[in-house]
Amino acid sequence: MQLFVNTNLNDTFKNQLLQQLPTKVTPIFRQDLPKEEQEAAFRLSKIVMGNPPAAWFGKSLPNLKFWQLDSAGFDGYKQAQLTAQVANMGDYFAWPCAETMVAGILALYRRIPELVTLQNRSEWVGAPIRDRTGLLRRQRVVILGTGTIGQAVRQMLTGFECQTKMLARTDPQADLHSVEELKQELSQTDILINCLPGTATGFVSAEVIAAMKPGSIYANVGRGSTTDEPALIQALQSGQLSGAVLDVTAQEPLPTDSPLWTLPNVLLTQHTGGGQPDEDAGKVVHFLRNLNHFIAGEPLENVVELSRGY
Repeated sequence: MQLFVNTNLNDTFKNQLLQQLPTKVTPIFRQDLPKEEQEAAFRLSKIVMGNPPAAWFGKSLPNLKFWQLDSAGFDGYKQAQLTAQVANMGDYFAWPCAETMVAGILALYRRIPELVTLQNRSEWVGAPIRDRTGLLRRQRVVILGTGTIGQAVRQMLTGFECQTKMLARTDPQADLHSVEELKQELSQTDILINCLPGTATGFVSAEVIAAMKPGSIYANVGRGSTTDEPALIQALQSGQLSGAVLDVTAQEPLPTDSPLWTLPNVLLTQHTGGGQPDEDAGKVVHFLRNLNHFIAGEPLENVVELSRGY
């Protein structure tokens, strides 16, 4: 069985993969092929590891039987028509993403960006800043999305005794299921945390932002396309929102002329939210585990449906 490895692995992780592959699996690494040969090798493969260009899925792929994504999200592939089994990374990136959101929100409440700026200027302000600090403890939070990231965020916030509600349009276990219900809830919500996939384009509209409680905080670790960015910027500039933690933006890299760079109440984490030590090691381990399931005819871990977005 031919395996096409799209993931760019260093020598250590390539060797780790090669040593643990079943003998019946023959790997081809995209990084070792000339550019003009890469797509052809992909099309001949029965197994794929990683996230190939979405354009490669424009034609049918009769050979493909098992595809292991090396990401949690897969918005760019929702139009792909496949009969293959597809799995993502499950909650592998959920915990670092959740920590990034909680860390960013804490930083805004505790005035950490302002204090770092003062430290860089060797300027002591001290006591007056105390009056402007806030607490995450017992805040009211709405989390958009009940996937792995949203669930991880909710679990972390229990340590701060936050009152959390979750929104998902199709999950019966969610507390909220529609934009109308969300807007009613936002008037008494201190923090809105967006963990939505790219299939929810424009969900956080200007109307949703306008419905947010004055002085509340917006955080986004989902996709930049889910938020009306001009409306968000206006709400931050006017003071309607006290701050925002943004791991994702509508355009990445963020254009240099975006007001988000210079707004003092915005913390940009530059799509690093899922970062963790030895990311690729985890990808290899996860792939090998699912590969063994596939070869044995066992159910895969973290199976997803591309068209549904989860």
